[in-house]
Amino acid sequence: MAVLSELRYPTTRLAKILSVVLALFLFVFVSISTISGILLYQIVHPSRNPSTFDLAVMMGHPTTFTFPLADGTSREGWFFPGLRGAPIVILTHGYLSQRSDVLTLVSSLQEHQFNVFLFDFIGHGSSVGVTTLGYRETSELRSAVQALSTRDDVDTKHFGLWGADMGAYASLEVASSDTRIAALALESPYSDPRVMVQIEARQSGLAVLPYVGRFCDLGFRMLNYRYRHEPPVTAALIRLKGVPKLFFQADDRPDLTNETIRLFDHSPDPKELVREHASYREMGDDDRKNYESQIVNFFLQYIPPR
Repeated sequence: MAVLSELRYPTTRLAKILSVVLALFLFVFVSISTISGILLYQIVHPSRNPSTFDLAVMMGHPTTFTFPLADGTSREGWFFPGLRGAPIVILTHGYLSQRSDVLTLVSSLQEHQFNVFLFDFIGHGSSVGVTTLGYRETSELRSAVQALSTRDDVDTKHFGLWGADMGAYASLEVASSDTRIAALALESPYSDPRVMVQIEARQSGLAVLPYVGRFCDLGFRMLNYRYRHEPPVTAALIRLKGVPKLFFQADDRPDLTNETIRLFDHSPDPKELVREHASYREMGDDDRKNYESQIVNFFLQYIPPR
């Protein structure tokens, strides 16, 4: 008690110094915690600008397909019909993106008779909520595959998945446990959602402050405590032996370059790595056409419409 009293009402020079140091420490701790909390909030609550479309006049004649989620809610997606009985390719957008950002890829696949499906992950586009950067998104994709497999107008044994960063992570997770996934195209994938938290923290510029990255990681782990035993996707890559995989490394996303190469190196055959100057969302028209052509040819090779 005497020590606490001395710190509250210092009378000696040493006690005054200790009081100042303690006050500074508490100030720094509270400041860093607050900054980290605000940053993490911004990461898991990305700004949404949902695009509105009239499906009745949209090219490709899409229809709405609603599927149930594991938590008892439902999610709406767009189904673009191809050849009846042909495989279906599910396009999964990345972090800070939405389904409308990949409509030109939809057209390229549909022109080659693929059925195509796309939807908004939680916290993106038309879907409200808090993103988990891959944990819950994996469950949503898994629910979409299961619901689509009940249709009688698609090949329910051969699904193709394309995904960018967060969507690529979810695609790898689903494919490692579902034998219906017959081909994977992956742009800038990462092995763990915590990796994306650190990338976003660094890109904010606030990670230069001490412990901001660690506090963000701790907060993200607390928010997703239910997934605490979820291993990195690298732990299940061996299950993808025999499943064709096309990896895209984007030069404009250097923070994900090493992750992409590491996942490619750890993946069993068959696999291919392609280097692009820019990610799909940032490509110009000519580069985008070339990229989409590679995607279409990949799926035509391994899950051709019949």
